[in-house]
Amino acid sequence: MVSHHGSALDRTFSAVADPTRRAMLEHLRRREPLTVSELARPFDVSLPAILKHVTVLSSAGLVVCEKRGRTVNCRLAPQAMKHAMRWMDRYERYWSRKLDRLAAFVETKE
Repeated sequence: MVSHHGSALDRTFSAVADPTRRAMLEHLRRREPLTVSELARPFDVSLPAILKHVTVLSSAGLVVCEKRGRTVNCRLAPQAMKHAMRWMDRYERYWSRKLDRLAAFVETKE
C-alpha cells in the first residue's frame, strides 16, 4: 500500500497514479484558477471525494489552493512535477542509450 507520507517524489507519483487526479491536473492546465466546484463538475463523484483528491494533489505540491470567503480556488504548482520529470529524465537517457546500442547491433547483423 502506498503511503502519502513518504518523500516528495513518492507523493508526486502517488498523486498522479490516480486517473481522476490526472484529469483534474489536465483541467487546471487548460484553465486556471478553478474553484473546487468547477474541478468537480466533469466527474461523477461527490464533492467530498473531489476535496480528498485536491488534498492529495496539494500534499504532493502539485496544486495550490487559496480560500477566499466560501470559495476555494486551485491552480497548478509546477515545482513538484519538475522534480519528478528530472528524476524520470535520468532513466529516459539511460534507456535511450541502451536502445540506441541495441539498434546499432541489430543493424550490423542484417
